[in-house]
Amino acid sequence: MQLIDPVDKTADRDLSLIQELGLKLVYALNTHVHADHVTGTGLIKRKAPYVKSIISRASNAKADLLVEPGDKISIGDLYLEVRPTPGHTSGCVTYVTGDGPDQPQPRMAFTGDALLIRGCGRTDFQGGNSSLLYKSVHSQIFTLPKETLVYPAHDYKGFTVSTVEEEMQYNPRLTKDEETFNNIMENLKLAYPKMMDVAVPANLVCGLQDLKAAEDFITTLQRYPTLSEMDLDEAIT
Repeated sequence: MQLIDPVDKTADRDLSLIQELGLKLVYALNTHVHADHVTGTGLIKRKAPYVKSIISRASNAKADLLVEPGDKISIGDLYLEVRPTPGHTSGCVTYVTGDGPDQPQPRMAFTGDALLIRGCGRTDFQGGNSSLLYKSVHSQIFTLPKETLVYPAHDYKGFTVSTVEEEMQYNPRLTKDEETFNNIMENLKLAYPKMMDVAVPANLVCGLQDLKAAEDFITTLQRYPTLSEMDLDEAIT
């Protein structure tokens, strides 16, 4: 099995559940270099060294496997397709379950922060670009079958899943034309993410794979023990 966008603070929980279910974790994937939390891939690999970390080559981050648009990540007879969805960051990708009678139906799209439930990721840092995000979502996600399940990396209202059809009809940002969307994104005036200065350096080495980065990160946590996991109001939406 594979985990997508694991978080450091829930890595032990995830590994315990996987063990309880009698499953074997093969891959830990990130959709992009997150700014609001530290990925759990590093901690997972410490406890399960056979697990391979994955991130897009365009993210300029470290991982065991660097994927590019069109790549397929296989586990047995199943696979995930890598679709480029930059705009929130320059390296964002969406992982989509395979197409065909031998693949799970309906299809599933793990969209990271490119497409959220009734929203999208901010575009004002890490190479973000609102026009690019708009084009990415409309060309790479909204072209999927309407019944495709959408699983974003975050939702602050307790929702876990939407569909392509729902977001095409009800997303208050991405249902607009591109010019209106750009104006919305340019006028959000969001605060600087509180975790960014810690999370981005750690996530560039895919969650402490690099020993020196791990030591630096641990030192930072010891120096600033009250840092929160994420800032719900400022980090993404």
